[in-house]
Formats: sequence, C-alpha cells, structure tokens
Amino acid sequence: MNGEGPGLEAPRPPAPEAAAAGVPPPRSARDRPIVRVAAPDLARRAQLERTRNRLLIAAAGFSVLFGAVGVKLTLATVLDPVQPRLRAAPTVPSAEPQVARAAITDRNGEVLAVSLRVTELYANPQEINDPAAAADRLLTVLPNLDRERLIERISQRTVSVGETERPVQFAYIQRNLTPRQTQAVNNLGVPGFHFRPAERRFFPQGSSAAHIVGHVDVDGRGIAGVERGFDERLRSDRGALRLSLDIRVQVALRDAVQAAIADFNGIGGAGVIMDVQTGEVIAMVSLPDFDASDPQSLVRRPGTPTGRVDRRSVSQDTDPTFNRATVGVYEPGSTFKLFNTAIGLDAGVVNIWGGYDAARPIRVGRFQIDDFKGKHRWLAVPEIVAYSSNIASAHLGSAIGPARQREYMQRFGMLGRLQIELPETARPLYPPQSGWRDINAMTIASGHGISVTPLHVVTGVSALVNGGIYRHPTLMAQMPNMPPREGARVISERTSETMRKLMRLVVTEGSGKGAEVAGYFIGGKTGTAQKVGPRGGYLENKRIAAFVGAFPMNQPRFAVYVMVDEPKPNARSHGYATAGWVAAPAAGAVIRRVAPILGMVPEAPERQPQVQASINIPLQPGRPAGAPRGNAAPAPRPSQPVAGTTPPTTTPAATPARVTPAVPPTMPLPARPQDGTLQLRRTDGPAAAPELLRRIDGTQQPDLLRRELPVPPHPDLQRRTPAPVPPAQARFAEAGWLPAPPEAGGVRAPR
Repeated sequence: MNGEGPGLEAPRPPAPEAAAAGVPPPRSARDRPIVRVAAPDLARRAQLERTRNRLLIAAAGFSVLFGAVGVKLTLATVLDPVQPRLRAAPTVPSAEPQVARAAITDRNGEVLAVSLRVTELYANPQEINDPAAAADRLLTVLPNLDRERLIERISQRTVSVGETERPVQFAYIQRNLTPRQTQAVNNLGVPGFHFRPAERRFFPQGSSAAHIVGHVDVDGRGIAGVERGFDERLRSDRGALRLSLDIRVQVALRDAVQAAIADFNGIGGAGVIMDVQTGEVIAMVSLPDFDASDPQSLVRRPGTPTGRVDRRSVSQDTDPTFNRATVGVYEPGSTFKLFNTAIGLDAGVVNIWGGYDAARPIRVGRFQIDDFKGKHRWLAVPEIVAYSSNIASAHLGSAIGPARQREYMQRFGMLGRLQIELPETARPLYPPQSGWRDINAMTIASGHGISVTPLHVVTGVSALVNGGIYRHPTLMAQMPNMPPREGARVISERTSETMRKLMRLVVTEGSGKGAEVAGYFIGGKTGTAQKVGPRGGYLENKRIAAFVGAFPMNQPRFAVYVMVDEPKPNARSHGYATAGWVAAPAAGAVIRRVAPILGMVPEAPERQPQVQASINIPLQPGRPAGAPRGNAAPAPRPSQPVAGTTPPTTTPAATPARVTPAVPPTMPLPARPQDGTLQLRRTDGPAAAPELLRRIDGTQQPDLLRRELPVPPHPDLQRRTPAPVPPAQARFAEAGWLPAPPEAGGVRAPR
C-alpha cells in the first residue's frame, strides 16, 4: 500500500504486445512532455512555409500557361487549322550600280556606252590654312595637276553676291578619281579635301562607233550622236537602249576604210552597211574619228607641241567630230548613173535593149561632156552602166527631162534630210525647182550639180535592189518576227530586177571588178568626183572615190558604201586614184570579212554558174520579136501597193508612149550670151554668184567638161555612114548654142 485509499490500484505498464504493435499508450495531459522550440527554428520553419506557398503559385501559373498553349495548338491544328501563307522572296541587291543614265548596246547586247559610279574630289578653301603645303602633298598623289592653279583654287577668297561678300567654300579639284587615288588622298589626312559620289560615262568600244554613239558633257548630258538624240529616253528609262549596229561588223568596216585611206594617203573616208529589207544601219564609219572616253582626243592633233589645238581653227576635213556619212555632202559622181538608168527604165523613156550614141562629145558652149576611156560608138543601156558613159547618161538624162528627174529624186529621198535618229544630218544641195533646167538634168544624170551625203546614196541603192521599196534608214534594232517597216514604192519590181543585173554587170565587166568576192555575187557602181572648193569651183587633184553596191544580187540582203576622201595615186594603182582602184577593192575586203559574221556563206562552187546565169545580162541585149524600134518602152502599169508600204508622197508623172526630143519643147533654152559662154547658177554650195558650167565626169581626168578640142578620128569612125545627130545635141544646135552637126564622121547605131 502506498498510502492510497482502499480499493485503488496503481496503473500498470502497457503490455508488451501493445508496445510492439506501435499503439501508443494512452497518456494524460499531465504525462505529456513539454517541447521547447528555439527562435532560429521557428524562423526556418516560417521561411520553408513561404517557399512552399510560392512553389504552389508558380506551379499553378505554369499550369495555366501550358494549358493556354495546349488550347491554342488544339484550335490551330485540330479545330480550326490555318492555311500556310507564302512569303515573298527576300530582295537581293543588284550587282549593277544605280546610275541615272541608261546603257547603250548593239543589236547583240555588247555595251557601247555605260555610266559607272566614280568619286569626285573637291576642296573647302576655308578649311585649308596653308594652301601651298596642302597642294604639295596632294601633288604626290595627283601629279597631273597644275601647282599654281591648284594653289589659287584652294586659297581662301570671297566672291561678291549682290552687295555682300561671301567666302568660297567649294572648289573642284579633280573628277573621276579611281578607288586607289581616293584612298591615297584620304591617307594624306589633309583637312579641307572632301569626296562626293558622281557618275562617269564610259565607252568600252573606244572610237569604233564614236560618231553614232556620240558623247556627253561633264555633267552627263548628251551633246552628240545617239547620246543627244535619245537624251531624255536615256535619263528617264534605265533599260538599255538597243541599236541596230553590230559592233563586229562596225570594227571590220572601220579597219577596211582605214586601210584604204592609208594605202592611198587620203585625208578621210566613210563607210555604211545597211540591211536593204529593213533599212537598219548595221555599221557606219566616218574617219578620222575620236574616243569619247578620252575627251582630249576631241582636240588633240599630232605634231603640235602640246597636242592640243583650238577647235575653231580645225577645218571640217580634219575635224574628228565631223560625220562624213551623214553631214558631209559630196557630188556622188558616177554612182548616180544607177538612179539615172533606173528612172529611164521605170518611166518608159528607154528599154533595156535601147541606147544612145556616145561617139561624139556633147558640146555646150566652150565646154563639152566627154567619156573617160570611152568606146566612141553607140552604147546599149547595159554598156552605158558598165562602161560608165557620161555622154550616153547625159542623153538619157535629157530624155527623162528636168521635171520627171526631180520627181524621182524626191522619191529616192535625195532632196531632203534623212529621217534617222541622229541630230547630225545635212540637207542636200541641188538646183531649185525653177532652176532645174535641161542642162541640170544632163549633169545630174552623171552625179554632178547635186550634192548628197553617203547615207543618201546607200539608202537609195537599197531601194533599187530590194524590189523598189524606199524605207528610211534607222539606228534602232528591229525585233524579230515583226512585220516589215513601212515604205513607199519608188520603182517597179521589174525595174528593180533589171537594176540588180546591171549592177552585177559592173562588177563582172566594168570598173567594179575589184569588189568581186567569189560566191557572194556582188553588184555595184563606182563613182569618182572632184571636190568643190569652199568658194565654189572644182579643186584640182582633189576627188572623192566611192563604191556603192549590194550582195548577193540574186537575193539582196545588205548594201555597202565605201568612200575615200582625196586619195592619191600609188605604185600599185599605176598612177590612178579613181574609185575602181581605191574604193572597189576596199568594198570587196569589207564584204569578204563581214559576210561570215552576218551569217552568210558563199555559194557552193558547183552552183555558182547557175546563180550567175540567173542574174546575167548581156552587154548588148537583143530586141525581142515584135518590140518597137527606138528607145521608148511601153509605159509601165501603175505600181500596186504592197504589204507594209505606204504610197509615195508625189504623184508619178504621166509617161508618154514615145519620147522624141531629148529636151521637152516646153522648157525653153536660155538666151545665148554675147561672149559665147553658158551661165549657170551654182548648185553645189551656198554661193549665189553665177559660174561657168563645170565638168561632168567622175573619173581620173580633171577636165572632161573642157574647152572644145579636136577629137582624133577613131578607127571605128572611118568608112562609116553618117549617124543621126543625138537629140540633145540637135536641140542645142537649133537654139544656136552648138555649131551645125558635121556631115560625116558619125557612127550608125546598131539595130
């Protein structure tokens, strides 16, 4: 007993089984132990509780975020799928610099002119304290500058603007610096020198097409050639301007003309190659020329101490900027006999088997029209062209008459400026309508008394051989598969076919043999004419030698013109400087080189006789059975319009069924002067003073229109019956200009 009351027992310890089962024994509040927690533990427990709450908030946030992403993906891919959108390709910067002026190319895309970005150097004189020292340092990089002038430009100065003085803050030092020069100037570290971007026009082909492409001024504005003619187009449209030129043909033509000038010591020359079907100018050369990339070549002259000369003191014969092909006007000489013959055939004045008596010169006052190495007999039309007879051509021109001749010349474009895309063109020189008289018709028939440009001649010949359609020349390339350019019919197709045969005859039998190239069937005509002086009158031993032709004559594709200004005889020419020795071989050299470039191959040797037979014409064609005697041919039917052509601007003159007098009776001859001379007003220059009739030839001898001289008897003239007096000569005799015709010594015209 522990002093407790009766009936009470002390608490027993828990059974071992209960302790092993992990069941805590019941305790009273009094028996529980007291746990004491220190302050640091309480703080740590509070921190853990806050961290736990934050983690719960972050987890809830991420759950919401991923839930939203999941909902969006479900909408975009399952519930409402969005179609993919194409994105624009990224813009790649062009390798071409952005310039303000478009390039110029030939028909094959070869660059003729292009603008490139360059750097210009200028100075602010107000920022340069020691001009002399700055100039000396700059001269180490740019030694071509003039020291005194450079110091003057970079020295501080003022200019008057109204009533105030303002300091100069800008002075050009040098344009078109290269990148190496720009870096070298920048490395000097001289204050006051600055750079600014600019453009410069470059001409990669040099002087090959200088007169066509032209050039620009220092500010990039076109001042000549295509650069001037298309200045607005080149500034507004950056697309390349494509010309009709073929630079390969251009170089070949230039080399051939240059070689002819060198061989015969000429002062210049010109050449043109044209597509006869489209009027496109494939090549056009004028020598001497210049390199537009080198401005000094415009004023440089060899043999001068400084290499420079005042442009005002340069004559047009030596001026490199003078374009002989479009600005130079020359008497075409015998090349015009092609047009004279075509007019006679087309107008019905003469037929192909007709002809005229060339046995005696045509005397006009104290002068006479004679032939150079003439045949002194009656000549058929093919012989007139092949032998280049001045006498027979004058008779034919007289039979055509002034009015009809002028009308046809208008059709062939010989009386106006050419409509070509160049600002440098010249107006032909010719008699006025009131002064185009019988004697003018006779001289113009041989290419004298009228002056035209070489481009006039080759454009007219293109119409002669292409079927009779005249098309204005153009420098713009025609797109392939385009309809033919508009043109006007000037002669009939039949006349054109006959002229092709006559032109071929000149190369095979006449003075154009030097132009022959096997397999290409070239046809053409030579022409030599004395030059007219600045004050009128012909210049002694100064001539123009030219050849104009086309090839191949069975199917003409291209026309060629080659001219040498003032050629001199050499040893190989046996003392001659006529077109047959000078221009015809040069034209043959051109065709031999450019024909393969133009995609033309020579005809196979086995087919050449067949082709030649198709374009052959005898020198003396026989008269067809039933054809009327005499020269007059049946009047041709009116030309029918053809596709791609427009009617001519003039109305064809009525063609008489028969032409009896060589000079129309309605055209009275001028009264004969008392001194026995024939007064004519000049038609080859601006001078208005009357002058004596000058010579008509275009060949070697300078005075074929000369004083009346005795003509030695020709073997063919002996023991012949008198021939009828030529109509033109009879007409002048009736008017009192010529002596009465002789009673004997003539030649009977063959029948």
